[in-house]
Amino acid sequence: MKKIMTGLAALALAAIAFAQPEAPEDAPSPNQVVEEAAAEEWVSIPAEELLVMRLTPDADGNPREVIIQLMPAPFSQGWVHNIKLLARDGWYDGISVNRVQDNYVVQWGDPNYDNPEADGEAKPLPDGLKVMGEEEYVSRTENLPDAVIDQDVGDPYAARIWHRGGWPLAGNGEGRWPVHCYGMVGVGRNYSPDTGSGAELYTVIGHAPRHLDRNIALVGRIIEGMEHLSSLPRGKGELGFYAEDEFEKRTPILSIDVAADLLESDEEPAGLTYAYEYLSTESEIFAKYADARANRRDPFFIHPAGGADICNIPVPVRPAPNG
Repeated sequence: MKKIMTGLAALALAAIAFAQPEAPEDAPSPNQVVEEAAAEEWVSIPAEELLVMRLTPDADGNPREVIIQLMPAPFSQGWVHNIKLLARDGWYDGISVNRVQDNYVVQWGDPNYDNPEADGEAKPLPDGLKVMGEEEYVSRTENLPDAVIDQDVGDPYAARIWHRGGWPLAGNGEGRWPVHCYGMVGVGRNYSPDTGSGAELYTVIGHAPRHLDRNIALVGRIIEGMEHLSSLPRGKGELGFYAEDEFEKRTPILSIDVAADLLESDEEPAGLTYAYEYLSTESEIFAKYADARANRRDPFFIHPAGGADICNIPVPVRPAPNG
C-alpha cells in the first residue's frame, strides 16, 4: 500500500488507513481528544448557512427542532440558492415527512409533489428557482489537494477521500464531491435528466449509501435534532412512502427557515441563538481525533482496527460555548 502524505490533512487520513503500534493504556477516546481541542481549533458556522426545521410537537407535547447546516461553496450552490428561496418564500411551511425507509432515508416535501401516494394537487413552486445540470454534482473549480490517501488503501467508491473545510469529500482526477454519510441531506429527484429543485429533501438514516454519490445533489447535513427524524415510523408503501391507510403517520412540518432570518425576527423569543461550530479538519487535533476513531485504544477495545471508512469519522459539531 502506498501512503501520500502532505500536511495535517494527510496526517489525519494516513492515520485512519494504517494500523498503529500499541498505545499506552491511558490512550484517549475520540471524545476525549475532541474535549482537548482549544477554542481556536473550532470554526464558527454562519447563521446564513443554517436551516431551522420545526416539526409538530411529539406525543408528549415537546417541541421538535432540526438544525441543518447547508453546503458551502463550491458544492451544490444552485440547489442551496433554491432551498433558501423556498424557505424565505414560506413554501416549506405546512409540508410533511412523507417517506421513511428503514436503514436508508427520511424524505420530506409536499405530499402531493412527485409522490406515489399523492392524493391532491401539488403546491405551486415560487419563481426564481434555478435549474441545475448533472455536471454540477461534481465540483471542478479547484485542483485536488495533495492531502489524500490513495484508492489502494480501500475506498471502493472514489480514487481519493479526505476531509476538507469541515466536510467529508471524495474525488478523482476530474473533480471532487461530498459523500452520503449518515445525516447528510440531499435533493430528491425524478429520473435523469431531472436534478431536483430542492422542494424534496431527504437525510440518510442508515448505512452510508455511497452509491448515490455523484448521482444526487448533496446540500448539507443535520447537526442537531437527528433523533426527531431517525425515530419516525417506517412507511410500508413503495420505497418507504406512507401508504394510503397510514397517511396519519406523516409528520407535519410547521416551518423551515434560514437561521439568520429568525435571529432578526421580532416574532422570535429574546435571547434566541443559533450558534454552532465545527472542529477544523485542517488542525492537528483533528488528525489526532481521526487516528483515535480509526484505531481505538481506549480501555474497552482489544485490537485497533487499523482503518476506518470516511463516514466513520464524522466531523465534530457543537453549539458554540458562548452562543
